[in-house]
Amino acid sequence: MGETSFLRFKPKNLGRYPRLDTVLMVERELFRYRSDLTVTDIWRNLPKKVMWTTFTTILDYLEYSGKIHLEDDRTVSWLWNPGKIAELKKKGLVIR
Repeated sequence: MGETSFLRFKPKNLGRYPRLDTVLMVERELFRYRSDLTVTDIWRNLPKKVMWTTFTTILDYLEYSGKIHLEDDRTVSWLWNPGKIAELKKKGLVIR
């Protein structure tokens, strides 16, 4: 039996660990803005104040989990689309 390797999340900024409600708030805002604003602009427009290090830890996690991609110009591309995945599963997509 082969051993499956699992990449471990290693955040770059360990100054603060975000609470779940903060992660969900940032995720909602990133989805809302998609690639319209830079990361700094999104941070400034959050409904609640979030420390920069906490915000960047959340960005690291969301990029690691495959929900976002940070572009070279510091905008965010939203990648996660559960509706499309469900549609592909119905057509026979196998996810391992």
